[in-house]
Amino acid sequence: MSRKLVVWIVVIAVVAAAAVGVAVMKRKGAAKGAEATVKVERGNVVEKALAVGSIVPRNEISVKSKISGVVKRIYREPGQSVSAGDALIEIRPDPTPLELADARRRVDMDEIAYKNYEKAMERAGDLMKQGLISDKEFEEVQKNYDQAKLQLEMSRERLELIEKGHASIAGREIDAVVKSPIAGFILEKNINLGDPVVPLTSYQPGTEMASIADMSDLIFEGTVDEIDVGKITDGMAAEIQIGALPDSKIVGRVDRIFPKAKKEGNATLFDIWIIIGDASGVTLRAGFSATASIQIRERKNVVLIPERLILFEDGKKFVEVPDGETTKKVEVRTGLSDGLNIEILDGLKEGDKVVERPPREIK
Repeated sequence: MSRKLVVWIVVIAVVAAAAVGVAVMKRKGAAKGAEATVKVERGNVVEKALAVGSIVPRNEISVKSKISGVVKRIYREPGQSVSAGDALIEIRPDPTPLELADARRRVDMDEIAYKNYEKAMERAGDLMKQGLISDKEFEEVQKNYDQAKLQLEMSRERLELIEKGHASIAGREIDAVVKSPIAGFILEKNINLGDPVVPLTSYQPGTEMASIADMSDLIFEGTVDEIDVGKITDGMAAEIQIGALPDSKIVGRVDRIFPKAKKEGNATLFDIWIIIGDASGVTLRAGFSATASIQIRERKNVVLIPERLILFEDGKKFVEVPDGETTKKVEVRTGLSDGLNIEILDGLKEGDKVVERPPREIK
């Protein structure tokens, strides 16, 4: 081996050793007091409860018909506004042959019965004048006559309603045009032209043809976890965040908390209503998914640190603070937390520094 080659090998070894030494010194320096720190500051902290739900009308009406038939005409479509009494849907009566025949037969039979009682009434009147029957007997004939007359009127009204779709019953007009019961907007339509319609009666729910709601009276309807429900009371302020409108925040207040819990998976939840206050010019739509932050408690101008810096040992809370080239643990007493920052009641003061350990690597 030449002398020149040996010299080069020695130089390279010295440079490598120097580099290793520098790296070791840097690591030692980092271990001695080079930890990252967070400065203790003052600020506001708010404890909140989160509710998850959607925007819904306070009062939504289902539109149904009181007569059977098929849809003949639709006057309003979803999204249009209506006033109370506006025509919505016209129903064309579509009785079965058996229903029509039965209604006509009932009219014929009631007409025969009425004529018979009418003749009996005339005879009873003549006998009454001659004193051949008592007042009680005359009153009995009078009652049967009145009942037969009423029954005939009802049969004719029923036939007219089946055939024409309208009738006047007890001074009240009943027709085949379904009208809006309230002022508002049509949210959805569930029928089309020609669809059959089942009437609303005491023994069947009837066909839901459309739904109407007053869109000026919307609420947040959602659920809150049982952990938070005991902290919430009626009237608490809330901030509603709409999923479809991330840049808009709407204020509201808690209106009611339902007394009975419900299970969803492994969670126990309570229903909650929040009245929407100022929508700030935002157009709200029924069904918008939303979350509501309910303000439970607030502390202003208090000593704060990030809650992640708190250490728990033996039921006590500590933080690490710099102590020369090392660190030491200081016991602290905490107050209100918002999940990110926590109030420090004792153990630290504004301007102090707290060591923040780097996150542990997951292997």
